[in-house]
Amino acid sequence: MMDLRRSAIRGVETDRGLRHDWTRAEAQAIYDAPFNDLLYRAQTVHRRFFDPNAVQMSRLLSIKTGGCAEDCGYCSQSAHHASGLTATKLMAVDRVIEEAKRARDAGATRYCMGAAWRSPKTRDMDALCAMVEGVKALGLETCMTLGMLSDEDTARLKEAGLDYYNHNIDTSERYYSEIITTRTFADRLETLARVREAGIKVCAGGIVGMGEEAEDRVDMLVALANLPQHPESVPINMLIAIPGTPLAAAEKIDALSFVRTIALARILMPRSYVRLSAGRTEMSEETQALCFFAGANSIFVGDTLLTADNPDQDSDAALFAKLGLKPLELEARSRERNDAQDA
Repeated sequence: MMDLRRSAIRGVETDRGLRHDWTRAEAQAIYDAPFNDLLYRAQTVHRRFFDPNAVQMSRLLSIKTGGCAEDCGYCSQSAHHASGLTATKLMAVDRVIEEAKRARDAGATRYCMGAAWRSPKTRDMDALCAMVEGVKALGLETCMTLGMLSDEDTARLKEAGLDYYNHNIDTSERYYSEIITTRTFADRLETLARVREAGIKVCAGGIVGMGEEAEDRVDMLVALANLPQHPESVPINMLIAIPGTPLAAAEKIDALSFVRTIALARILMPRSYVRLSAGRTEMSEETQALCFFAGANSIFVGDTLLTADNPDQDSDAALFAKLGLKPLELEARSRERNDAQDA
């Protein structure tokens, strides 16, 4: 097994192309490698494609909360669970744009809007498209997560200018039915294919700490890495165990296992942004620092993620100062100005 680990990781180090033919054995060997070796390889890959000290800043807003018909075992917004969350109607367009302005002024450059739906209704598409157009007019990248999409929904969002669509596969195909029964793993992949075909960038990742095995985390990342095109963004969430949901008593994932998952995502999908997403309030500064070293280069900013807590802006700023990290957009803007001057 050690020879397989070494050869798999060595292959990643020397291969500058993007692979879409990973085997479970190769990926598992990388995940199981000695921790120092794994982090070294992940950081080496990360430095090849990204500034190692720059982190993308995104903001997430719940534009329609609760009452979802899906039974995702981790989610407080499911109508199947007694989480105590009150369902709301779709937020007004002008309020969404006002919130986006605040996010932009606070330093975010990607704005993500999430609605607790199985899929959007036709009557809501006008408002959703207006949100996309309004947020883009502020100079922000736009992202939405609305559940499953039809061809018509996808076409309208593309026409409105949507940059990214988030649709997580959550876990491995093997473990999927243990978490969700109202849709299938294949349904998730079908939506991702529809979004990609329409020319919208893909944001897809998963959640760890839901009682899955390490092999399930590996399988989830292999499924994403072996798509015809890697997702441009790969959010890795640590389960937030919410009272009233089926996973309320789930055993917390070991921090180093979480870091291993981040590192594997970076190695398998070298050019993707790997987002350290939900669960940061439960992570120590040391765990977050290891995640950044392992290749995470995107976070959500703001003190709320949909319905869960997130570190506040001051906490993130303090951590960034300790680690010498900076928002990616500041670096990108500086580079763009230099390129313009050189031209």
